[in-house]
Amino acid sequence: LLVSKDLGKHLLEVEDLLQKHGLLEADISAQTERVQALNAAALKFSELEGYQPCDPQIICNRVNHVRTCLEELGELAGKRRKELEDSRQLWAFFQEMEEAEAWIREKEQILASKTCGRDLSSVLTLTTNHKSMLGELGNRRALLHQTMKRGEQILAKKRFSPGGIQEKMREVRLRWKKLEEVTGLHQQRLQEALNFFQFSAETDDLVAWLQDTYRIVSSDDFGHDDYSTQGLLRKHRGVVEEVEKHRAAVLALRKQLALLAPGHRQGVDVQIRVVEVEQLYGEVAEVAVLRQQWLQDALAVYRMFSEVHACEVWVDEKEQWLEKMEVPEELDEVEVVQHRFESLDQEMNSVMGRILDVNQVVQQLVDGGHPSSEEVRSCQDHLNSRWNRVVELVERKKSQLSSVLKIQNYLLEC
Repeated sequence: LLVSKDLGKHLLEVEDLLQKHGLLEADISAQTERVQALNAAALKFSELEGYQPCDPQIICNRVNHVRTCLEELGELAGKRRKELEDSRQLWAFFQEMEEAEAWIREKEQILASKTCGRDLSSVLTLTTNHKSMLGELGNRRALLHQTMKRGEQILAKKRFSPGGIQEKMREVRLRWKKLEEVTGLHQQRLQEALNFFQFSAETDDLVAWLQDTYRIVSSDDFGHDDYSTQGLLRKHRGVVEEVEKHRAAVLALRKQLALLAPGHRQGVDVQIRVVEVEQLYGEVAEVAVLRQQWLQDALAVYRMFSEVHACEVWVDEKEQWLEKMEVPEELDEVEVVQHRFESLDQEMNSVMGRILDVNQVVQQLVDGGHPSSEEVRSCQDHLNSRWNRVVELVERKKSQLSSVLKIQNYLLEC
């Protein structure tokens, strides 16, 4: 049993042989105690004095022979255990290598069947899964390194044919290297897909914002009075600032596109998308400028109407006063009226300045092609007409007053 050359053909068989060898070692240990007791008893016969049933030398030779045989048996048992343990180490190595190959094949199949996702959400999920796989790969790499180290140790002992071990180690190393290359390529493709879908998502968000902003800046609500138009103009200036802030994002699209993988950046759809965003931004910026001008024009119109109304109120008041006023014949009353006209002249100079401002605003609106040009021009003509009427009334009353003064002065001289 101890000189058997059967060291097993796989790990389970070696484990079975080791278990049987353990039983044999226990049997040898038990027999050793019995042999030692028998040898001790036999040696007593070699030490007898007087009658000796057997030659003491024969007894000693026989005891030494049994002791030597037992020692040889122990040496054989130790040698076979060492050989069986070496065999177990060898077959454990091969089993671990086979498990490593099976794991590599499984991951190769998974990587071969994996896509890079259809949208940002699926790519993020695949990226998370791939990170988990990278962690698993790191753990398996450490185990494989330990297995390879044990293989080198087996080769260093030179008790077994090194051919199968070296070949297996070379094969697994090549497959492992290929797996890491495939894993790296898949990670690169995932990153490229992630960059593309992030770019697409950011572009979609930018398009959605531009479309919403276009609806805002293309509104035909310009307010219904001075106050409401000022509020719209303040809000619009905030929108214009946001449009200007987004200019950098639009200009950066082509740089971001250039950083994408060739398979993504060379797509016709994505290139068209970038052009559409640039065109849409240009339209939004252009309409925003127009709306700001229209709001300013509307504000100018409402302020002009307000100024016209204030001037017309003054004109109404003075017109009614002038029409009702009668030139007195008494000198004292004439002087009082004359002082009133002096104050009126000062008021008229002030109002005249306001009317000139109104005329200037109207001319700017008309020259700018304002949609309410006809209404504004009509309002201007009406105000100027009423102003001219007041001027005529004033001149007429002044003429009448001057005639009365001349008559009174003549009478005084007489």
